[in-house]
Amino acid sequence: MSDPDISVVICVYTEDRWEDILAAVASVRTQSYPALETLLVVDHNAALLDRLTKEYKEVREVRVFANAGPRGLSAGRNTGIAASRGEVVAFLDDDAVAERDWLRHFASGYADPHVMAVGGRTVPIWASGRRPAWFPEEFDWVVGCTYRGIPSGLVRVRNVLGGNASFRRSAFDAAGGFATGIGRDGDKRPLGCEETELCIRLSRARPDAVLLIDDRAVIHHRVPEAREHFGYFRTRAYAEGLSKALVARSVGADKGLESERRYTTRVLPAGVVRGLRDAALARPGGAGRAGAIVAGVLTAAGGYVVGTVRARRGGATFRVVDIEGERDG
Repeated sequence: MSDPDISVVICVYTEDRWEDILAAVASVRTQSYPALETLLVVDHNAALLDRLTKEYKEVREVRVFANAGPRGLSAGRNTGIAASRGEVVAFLDDDAVAERDWLRHFASGYADPHVMAVGGRTVPIWASGRRPAWFPEEFDWVVGCTYRGIPSGLVRVRNVLGGNASFRRSAFDAAGGFATGIGRDGDKRPLGCEETELCIRLSRARPDAVLLIDDRAVIHHRVPEAREHFGYFRTRAYAEGLSKALVARSVGADKGLESERRYTTRVLPAGVVRGLRDAALARPGGAGRAGAIVAGVLTAAGGYVVGTVRARRGGATFRVVDIEGERDG
């Protein structure tokens, strides 16, 4: 089977990340497995759209678009998918840089025609230069990174993580695009889980679909100073609970919470034990990590309860988008 052409979509929304955006694009343009194109999708920011259009007007393989849907990351991704020309569509966060073989490892996964998605490993770059002593690796998803508990190597998974992921273009034909109303919307509450909902929907539309994570496909994700504090940790955990409630409503709690049950019953208790052991051995941050895990679980659970009540009352809605049109979801 021939190597697939890969389109890379980078969704952007603020000029505050200008240097990060340029670095992200540069990391794609220097891949050992060249991308067919890089698509920058600007989320309802006319000044940024104009600036990026001028920046890349002489660069044929970089195209700049305005988000054609409602504000938010999901609609931006859908705009990129619709404009893409590759057999595979990869997604890179606007504040991340990919290692040189990132796309090569993605491409290798699609040698199997049943593979519909391949994700990678996301490594945090802490603004302070080092991980906060209290911050547990089990909660690195809070800052958009691969967390302790995800198996290493090349493994089959329920869902890939959106900031470092790729999908076969036909996956969107089968399942539709990202659901709007679940994920992030600019600087509003840091919601998520749109890729989880999509992956579960994809597996239902294509029961033979295989979804993989290849931890050799590495990106480095910037974690700003504001996200190194417990206040953000708590806010993000609560938002995750809200998002999980929407996912469960969309695809059912059995699939929507399948991986989370294993995570909360196996991975997190082991993390608490490690933290308490480190505290007993007078190692820095042990008690803080154990406490953060407990607080994170309780906060996410609270968000899930609130989100479930809102969804039942009709206070939370979302739409599943066909790439060639829309349908209610």
